[in-house]
Amino acid sequence: MATKKKTFSSNSSSGSMTPWLGIAFIVILLDQLTKITILKLFHHREVMPVTEWFNLVLVYNPGAAFSFLANEGGWQRHFFTAIGIGAALYIVYLLKRHSGQRLFCWALALILGGAVGNVIDRLVHGKVVDFLDFHWRGTSFPAFNLADTAICIGAALFVLDELRRVNK
Repeated sequence: MATKKKTFSSNSSSGSMTPWLGIAFIVILLDQLTKITILKLFHHREVMPVTEWFNLVLVYNPGAAFSFLANEGGWQRHFFTAIGIGAALYIVYLLKRHSGQRLFCWALALILGGAVGNVIDRLVHGKVVDFLDFHWRGTSFPAFNLADTAICIGAALFVLDELRRVNK
């Protein structure tokens, strides 16, 4: 009896979710460790200049990116927590279905880790802890954290993966 040889392409769903969940876990761990450190060392709005264009500062964001809906009275905490949990569940589903697509899964793992890191903040503190403050020539950018950084890098990798897929 002849056996069929299995072949897997880069679009295959073969492989384990474990490495991708491991990457997400590392993002969550680093994010939470840095936030715990900042919370122990800084008071709210305390600034420590690091360079002429970068400060460490403890600020809280009850809204979403760039403080979107930050002044809405509290309902947004539950709304963004629910969105984060829903996104995390959907990402785990996508990781399971597409675990053989390396770049796509890197993107998803980083976004998953960042989303869960910020959900933890909302559950524990009621708002997201931000501490990375970049500024240049009088222009200050909104403070952010490692979870936000992972989400942005993941989004960029997602776009790159999509561009690669379209060009094939």
